[in-house]
Amino acid sequence: MTIAVQPTDQPTIRRSNTGLRVIDHLKLFPGYTLLAPLTGQEKVYLLNLKGLVVHEWQLPYPLAASGYLLPNGNLLYNGKLPDASIYWSAGGLVKGGVVVEVNCQGKIVWEYRHPDHHQDACRLQNGNTLILCLEKLPRSLIPQIQGGVAGTELDGEMYADVIHEVTPSGEIVWSWHAYKYLDPATDVINSQNHRCEWTHGNSVQELANGEIILSFQNISTVVIIDRRTGKIMWKLGRDVLAQPDFPHELPNGNILIVDHGVGFRHNTLNYSRIIEVDRDTKEVVWEYTDHSPQNFSSLDLSSAQRLPNGNTLITQGSLGRLFEITPEGELVWEYINPQFGESSSISGTQNSVARAFRYTRAEIPWL
Repeated sequence: MTIAVQPTDQPTIRRSNTGLRVIDHLKLFPGYTLLAPLTGQEKVYLLNLKGLVVHEWQLPYPLAASGYLLPNGNLLYNGKLPDASIYWSAGGLVKGGVVVEVNCQGKIVWEYRHPDHHQDACRLQNGNTLILCLEKLPRSLIPQIQGGVAGTELDGEMYADVIHEVTPSGEIVWSWHAYKYLDPATDVINSQNHRCEWTHGNSVQELANGEIILSFQNISTVVIIDRRTGKIMWKLGRDVLAQPDFPHELPNGNILIVDHGVGFRHNTLNYSRIIEVDRDTKEVVWEYTDHSPQNFSSLDLSSAQRLPNGNTLITQGSLGRLFEITPEGELVWEYINPQFGESSSISGTQNSVARAFRYTRAEIPWL
């Protein structure tokens, strides 16, 4: 007798249940969740609380990282062009080239192309758009930059981040160059990161007062910069952070940060956490980790959104896991992205999601 053996589905996360896994209607924050899978399908989805798709965008370009809804209901996202510049060996996932605003039908309302754009952009209060780009560093600066894996420059060159403010007509009206304001002696590259990039910015956001907050993964640093002078007004570094992501301002003025937890200085265990930091004292006033810390871990990507009821929506990016917790850390909603595909920078089949956001019905005027 011959017994037929079914081949095992290899992706670990897909062998678990995908889609909706947890829902507590009494404790979650009601609304719709924006799901943007990084699987090259050129689609973004709006989910209801049951995990059902209520709207779908067919995008003109694949996602480079993430997108979010503007106050007018349009989707602003970072797109990937096939001919966009790519400078670092593991950067395919965040390779960009175009920032796009589309309406609910997926039609282009506005776009801006820049060959060195990567990973992130945000719409400013004045209607302009900030875009995150890379630029080559002056050769004379390279020997001064400390840290990183020795000998991993790219043909002797290194790159760092520059942000550009772009008008609706596509004119660059303001720029900020990281290498002009960071210190090569103290803003040291993490020991595990390659030296082809000094900073590796992964997020750019605007604060309520118009200042700009940036996070640099390769030097485990978050900074706030003065728009008028370009000077760094506030900095949180490796004494607290280990490869941070998506820092942004809360209504109370505190800063919410995803800390990937790769290479903690004071802890040998790598795990991710979400922290709320008092801007004045730089003290961590709230923190989320899993009950078993290593169970919440994402080496890159990821986001956290503080919801109006005090809960926090978290994206565990590398595993495509979206979940909502109460201020006490109680899990009240969980969804695993069922969209799997191949990535240009992460080997094998995966379901990564860079960021997810929850919106109320009132914030989606066309729904």
